[in-house]
Amino acid sequence: MPFNVPIALTWLRIAMIPLVVGLYYLPSEWTGSGWRDTAAALAFIVAAVTDWLDGWLARRWNQTSAFGAFLDPVADKLMVCAALLILLNLGRVDSLIALVIIGREITISALREWMAKIGASSSVAVHWLGKFKTAAQMIAIPCLLYWHPLEGISTRIVGQVLIVIAAVLTVWSMCYYLKKAWPEIRDRA
Repeated sequence: MPFNVPIALTWLRIAMIPLVVGLYYLPSEWTGSGWRDTAAALAFIVAAVTDWLDGWLARRWNQTSAFGAFLDPVADKLMVCAALLILLNLGRVDSLIALVIIGREITISALREWMAKIGASSSVAVHWLGKFKTAAQMIAIPCLLYWHPLEGISTRIVGQVLIVIAAVLTVWSMCYYLKKAWPEIRDRA
């Protein structure tokens, strides 16, 4: 297993998941909801920035690896799923939206694994739809974790609108990837 700065950042992102989740298990008299929500939103933002930074550094420093290519999306999915489960528990995201987003992540991960196994992974390469979906999620989730007005802006409303947009893009991108993979699925079934 290679170890370099991009992979260390990916591991940092994974390590931050229990931190964010743990904040919501601390007694509220210790933290107060405002402090807890702020800390969780900031931790999620730091994790999201490391997602961008690790890929950028890996390409810039020519430190890409098969292990990094495997670990990075796993870290992203774990981070998003953990945050969605927290938000679901807090009543800040609808269960249908959480189910759609998490279900899509599982489906597309399985599809990509299968397509790689049959040598057709280029059929399900990352598309702009997936990138927009990720951007909407990465802005919506910290807004929903924070949940308080910020400089007169309702992060609650911004987060709720963006998570619905992310859910729509989630379904759209899943259909796109399945359509691209369908010829291989049909031929091998």
